[in-house]
Amino acid sequence: MKKYISGIGLLFIFLAGSTLRASAQQKILTLEQAIDLALKNNFNIRLARNTAELSANDYAYANFAFVPRLNATAGTTWNNTATKQEFVNGTKRDTSGIKGNNISANATLSWTLFDGLKMFATRDKLAAIKDLGELAIKDQIQNSIATVINGYYNIVQQKQQLIAVREQLSISEERVKLSDAKFSTGLGPKTDLLQSKVDYNAQKALLLRQITLIEQSKALLNQLMAVPAGATGYDVPDSIPLNTGMSFVTLQQNVANNNTAIKVQQQNINISALTIKERRADYFPVVTFNSGYNYNRNTSNAASNAFSPRFNRNGVFNYGLTAAIPIFNGFNVKRQVKNARIDFDYQSLTLDNVKSQVDLSLNNAFKDYEYYKKALELEEENNQLAEENMMVALERFKQGVSTTIEVKQAQQSLEDSNYRLIQARYNTKLAETELQRLNGSLLQ
Repeated sequence: MKKYISGIGLLFIFLAGSTLRASAQQKILTLEQAIDLALKNNFNIRLARNTAELSANDYAYANFAFVPRLNATAGTTWNNTATKQEFVNGTKRDTSGIKGNNISANATLSWTLFDGLKMFATRDKLAAIKDLGELAIKDQIQNSIATVINGYYNIVQQKQQLIAVREQLSISEERVKLSDAKFSTGLGPKTDLLQSKVDYNAQKALLLRQITLIEQSKALLNQLMAVPAGATGYDVPDSIPLNTGMSFVTLQQNVANNNTAIKVQQQNINISALTIKERRADYFPVVTFNSGYNYNRNTSNAASNAFSPRFNRNGVFNYGLTAAIPIFNGFNVKRQVKNARIDFDYQSLTLDNVKSQVDLSLNNAFKDYEYYKKALELEEENNQLAEENMMVALERFKQGVSTTIEVKQAQQSLEDSNYRLIQARYNTKLAETELQRLNGSLLQ
């Protein structure tokens, strides 16, 4: 539809939309760039990575559970002895000024040879926890990508709404021109002119509001990308690409293997099973090889008596085996094993619940997807009719065969149609993104 905009209207649009036009002259932010920034900077992803790094760090030292433990101590002391003695026969002895030094050191080695295979279960559990951390990162990335896509295309649909508002502003301005011309020539009442001006001002207010919504939507996307909220000096495309060929059968076949929430819970079950093995190992004896070396040396400048040495040194090396056999500990091990089995059952029930929720979400998302596709086709057809109706009503108003009420109704019909059409596109994209998230295909 051809639009005519007066000098006053152009001036207002320039003032009100200066921010939008400034961003239009700047670089377009693509969806791929937005996702890339989010993957690098998003706080939730970075927190998930930090947690996964802790698990990976624990696993890096898992094999050291199989090696012996070696400890050593060493110390030295100095002493100064002052002893005075008086015996029953009257003899006196004064051994003051004897100085001595003692040096001691020892090294001990302890090597667990058998602990009911608990070491192996612990190592495997740490590996499973590490894998869980990686799955948690993938799950968070999937969720963050979906959120970024929704936020990005929210800006696009807000921009499409802005284009629709500007078109409505152009129509309202044309109504003002025609009503003014009719009133000036006495062919129309002043009420038509006043009403058209009221509608024109209302559209100007909507334009300002829509520009504000775009800036707010950009700030929300910036938060997802972890960039300053005020850095909104970029533009986005005008269109929303849609994938209208998704199959429910294919999605349903792949969701069990690809959905990250299901895979995370399956890994939790693996960890619970290994925890049971750890607890059951406490039923068995722990056999340990022990070895040690003790060194001690004493020196002094004099002997306190004829039987005390001025120098003494000894070193002892020992080794052997010990077996710690659990006999009775108040059924503590039994309690721990039972708790581990209860947790395993809990995790299994949680998996069934997650699968049920994913299945429900998949069904609902696909129903939304199918509904919005059909609604989009209907709204596209309806929008063409509304545009044609607007053109006819405006032409009839120019020729003086219709009233401003008829034009206003046609304009309102077109405005409502534009809104529904843009919402249908955006909602179709939301449903498509949700299906991809549930299917775990956003990273593929």
